[in-house]
Amino acid sequence: MVFLFAIEMKDRIHQHFIINKPFGFISQFVNNKNRKKKLLGELYEFPEGTMSIGRLDAKSEGLLLLTTDGKLSDTICSSKVEKEYYVQVDGEITQKALEDLCKGVEIGFDGKRYVTKSCLTVVLKEAPHFEERSKKIRDERHGKTTWISITINEGKFRQVRKMTAAVGFPTLRLVRVRIGAIYLQGLKPGQVVPVSELNYN
Repeated sequence: MVFLFAIEMKDRIHQHFIINKPFGFISQFVNNKNRKKKLLGELYEFPEGTMSIGRLDAKSEGLLLLTTDGKLSDTICSSKVEKEYYVQVDGEITQKALEDLCKGVEIGFDGKRYVTKSCLTVVLKEAPHFEERSKKIRDERHGKTTWISITINEGKFRQVRKMTAAVGFPTLRLVRVRIGAIYLQGLKPGQVVPVSELNYN
């Protein structure tokens, strides 16, 4: 019986999904803290065993991959695969702040101090054209903002938000736009696309 079960698991055809996670949703299917948060299952009828590959917090938006394949999830979450974010920060970011982000900054993580790994950070020449968020961002009448791109190979809890705050430019809006070779482009908020495989290389 155990042997037959092992064969069935080995031959199982896994399912994968690419979604544009909207603002206000958490990257899970069960709310363990009994809080009124929107769950991924409200967007689509996912098969049993589906898990998110990494997470985006409730305030963050954009590209989220889901799979029933735990090994694939571990691979994509590893430092081998880049994750790119478009980040709107409060203020007109300075060259020094950009350089500090690139070199690595000290943030708090799990009750300890942690220095982020070097990354690629650049100012976007034009503001990206995302659909208006359900909870509006303050406009520039209340001060300038800057859109930057941050590409990292790690994923500590709320890392990008903590990084921009550490250099004096808090995050106002955060959208993940790329995981490896998979891009957000063309997906509307809340849209779920089933795919036969996740071509992240």
